[in-house]
Amino acid sequence: MADFDEELDASGLNCPLPILRAKKALTGMEAGKVLHIIATDPGSVKDFEAFAKQTGNELMESSEEGGKFHFLMKKS
Repeated sequence: MADFDEELDASGLNCPLPILRAKKALTGMEAGKVLHIIATDPGSVKDFEAFAKQTGNELMESSEEGGKFHFLMKKS
């Protein structure tokens, strides 16, 4: 996994909470900084892809490991 600046653990939260928490975290970050999001909701994969398209933030990485989904999102 690449380097990141902040981490958001949204494990156990269902849609749309992981997205809302990520949106809030990204709002407080500077452009170019990277947020690592951990989620357990399988729907979050499509949610974060759509969120990236809608907001212009870059979804750099998306992976699944042991039932947890990891996303790296760079603030635009």
